[in-house]
Amino acid sequence: MGKHQSVSIRQISKNRAEQVGYYRFLENENVTVGELVQSLSEHCVSQVEGKHILAISDTSEINLQSHVGRLKALGVGVVGNNTDVGFYIHPTLVLDAENGFPLGISTVKLWTRDINHQDKHECNYQLLPIEKKESYKWLRSAEETQKCLTIGNAKIVTHIADRESDMYEEFATVPNHNNHVLVRARIDRRLEGKNLSLYTYLNQQPSEGTYTVDVPADARISRTAREALLIVRRAMVKIQRPDKLNGQDYAASVTLYAVEAVEVNPPLGQQPIHWRLLTTHQVVCLEQALQVIRWYTWRWRIEQLFATLKTAGLNLEATQLESIAAIQRLTVLALSVAMRILQLIQGRDNPDLPASIAFSPEQQQCLSTLAPTLDGKTRLQQNPYPLQTLAWATWIIARLGGWSGYQSQKPPGITTLVRGLEQFESTFFGWKLALGKLVCTP
Repeated sequence: MGKHQSVSIRQISKNRAEQVGYYRFLENENVTVGELVQSLSEHCVSQVEGKHILAISDTSEINLQSHVGRLKALGVGVVGNNTDVGFYIHPTLVLDAENGFPLGISTVKLWTRDINHQDKHECNYQLLPIEKKESYKWLRSAEETQKCLTIGNAKIVTHIADRESDMYEEFATVPNHNNHVLVRARIDRRLEGKNLSLYTYLNQQPSEGTYTVDVPADARISRTAREALLIVRRAMVKIQRPDKLNGQDYAASVTLYAVEAVEVNPPLGQQPIHWRLLTTHQVVCLEQALQVIRWYTWRWRIEQLFATLKTAGLNLEATQLESIAAIQRLTVLALSVAMRILQLIQGRDNPDLPASIAFSPEQQQCLSTLAPTLDGKTRLQQNPYPLQTLAWATWIIARLGGWSGYQSQKPPGITTLVRGLEQFESTFFGWKLALGKLVCTP
């Protein structure tokens, strides 16, 4: 599927026999999700040596409600609204901390909620040990990512997540000499030695300076894309252990660095950006605070990964497979395809990255053959990037997807690149056939 840049079985199959083979593979009980995830992890291991790595985790649902009439009952569960059927995925996306470029996926968790899933009040969620909670996914993913990146000889790992992972258990157990955490605060916590809570104390700190950040649009919260000017504050804090946690298992307090970034004069009708970040990285000056903010803004990359997986890109939720187990296997395979598309998006303007990150030598030869046919008559419509770079290859793929090629226009996005990759795969197949490199079976 990575070769074809698609998760549509009919689209990637050359004939009926190959199509049946794909379906049998996905339905095969001997093919486990764990083995497929391991393949992703092994590729990630090969990319991280000597690097400071950002390990970004998040959860998304695969909603299959539109297929409920034909899904097999085994393994069916509910998603966020406790009505629609589907399952959850929780991948960890690995980025290079130097430039934010995606390197791979270190681990993936998939699970279903029972059809009769109880809400947090019904099951006394707050009283459950962390290992019994769904939120244990954050700790488990961090642990497995640590193992993966240790094998790959990563220099430092910073585990990044949004508000849901603001848990004392994570602050107390994940960090060590080469593992850090960076999360967005969700709880106005008690501070050791202070009469003020975290939010109040942080708000009272003097401004360190200002920072400008590009805010992406988010239709879920009616947020428009804009450039936001933020005031930055920082402080070292000692977070007290919550009363519900056992003192024998967790330290009485943990020392963290807090960074607050508040938007100045947001557009009319828009909620101001207001981030309170907690990290184990030392933050004692504006430069370090801005670095932490910059890393956190790259958390958006995993949202792009999910968008690529779904309707904006591969449209995984439209699969015609009938069993949850098969769809879960397909999901892991689809993540590798979505990962490659994300690399194209992030590399489209970077002439320093080689095309070999996403394309085989044969595919690069085909791209070289296609390149002259996609250049326009004017200089403004010609590929401006050095040959055999990822930006050069992405420009070609975008042109195949219908992009005009003008740098003054909006850069190619997920849908354009997916369409371009599909077109390229068809062209690549014909190119190999014409050169006698391919035997076409009936």
